[in-house]
Amino acid sequence: MPLAKGSPGAAYPFAWSVCGWIDGTPATFEAVVDPIRLADDLAGFVGALRSIDASDGPQPGKHNWFRGATLRTYEAQALGALEELRGHIDVAPAHELWARALEARWDGTDVWFHGDLAKGNLLLEDGQLAAVIDFGTCGVGDPACDVAIAWTLLSADGRDVFRKRLGVDDATWARGRGWALWKTLVSCANSLGQDGADARDARRVLSAILTDRG
Repeated sequence: MPLAKGSPGAAYPFAWSVCGWIDGTPATFEAVVDPIRLADDLAGFVGALRSIDASDGPQPGKHNWFRGATLRTYEAQALGALEELRGHIDVAPAHELWARALEARWDGTDVWFHGDLAKGNLLLEDGQLAAVIDFGTCGVGDPACDVAIAWTLLSADGRDVFRKRLGVDDATWARGRGWALWKTLVSCANSLGQDGADARDARRVLSAILTDRG
């Protein structure tokens, strides 16, 4: 439960809160000790979230960076990043995956999503999932944005477990891959010529997205 709540102001135009400290360290690909268990735990969390009644839940918008809405919101960013990466990566398969993601239809059934199911918002203890934090982008809409974690953190075998446990259909899987692709392309473009941990991880994720058999 929040310890304090704040209202939007001139310096920060959104509602905010102060919460208690949760033990754990932000997840990294290397820190995971059991990729299959992590995939199963994440699928359990996402499934539980989706099972909540979505009636009157907050719709996507500027307030949550349009998570749960159409991927076309970020089409210009994705295509711009691809142009920056031309000559550094094989852009043809990335274009194909992006087009496939945009074409994959959502059935319009609102469900709850976290919206920023990223490594920094997953805490590990002893290499296992301990907590999911930062619900500032959650809402109801298309849940594909939460599927992106399958490529940004999970192993290939973990992706299979995650998908099967959630029962993700082909269209949602394609859109989720698109969410992962957009964010990773931007990260790779922004880190061209760099070799820090974040740059290496972005390249690892991009390779997983482009070569995944799913």
